[in-house]
Amino acid sequence: MKRAGPDYSHEARCSGLVAGVDEAGRGPLAGPVVAAAVILDPACIPDGLDDSKKLTAQRREALFDTIMGCARVGVGEASPEEIDRINILQATFLAMTRAVAALPVAPDHVLVDGNRTPRWRWRCDAIVGGDGLSVSIAAASIIAKVTRDRHMIRLHEAFPGYGWHENKGYPTRAHLEAVTRIGITVHHRRSFGPVQHAFEFGD
Repeated sequence: MKRAGPDYSHEARCSGLVAGVDEAGRGPLAGPVVAAAVILDPACIPDGLDDSKKLTAQRREALFDTIMGCARVGVGEASPEEIDRINILQATFLAMTRAVAALPVAPDHVLVDGNRTPRWRWRCDAIVGGDGLSVSIAAASIIAKVTRDRHMIRLHEAFPGYGWHENKGYPTRAHLEAVTRIGITVHHRRSFGPVQHAFEFGD
């Protein structure tokens, strides 16, 4: 019987080193979009890997440390300025490309969460719901999520009025009210509707 949660079956069908890729932060109004690429050792796969959204923050943090200690990891991001310039989809692909390029070794095959892949030099497959099917993509989702969350918590210390330590830049009521009340920062995505409206109104 197949166990619940992601497994190594998608990786096993590929030859050579296989990297899983996922992103975090496509929907927020502020902060970068962050992607991670992870090559797992099939003999040392951490227990409990799953879609990062299904895990508690405490569990993600613990798995982050475990993954970093036993896997090959690359992280890439695209800034709010890049998101505004090339749009969120292309910025996500840019972050993914940077993440794979940051791996300490080149993969032979890449598994990407979603239904589209960047145009790049690596052989790849898109897997819809991949963070719940492939352990490599699940690991990448955890690395990307924890990396971005930590970044937003650091930004909160410099810009405490937006609650980024809690909402991580997503358009919660508190964040939207702060945008209206305080205005926008250099970390906001001006091409996103609520931010664009606040920017134009502020002008």
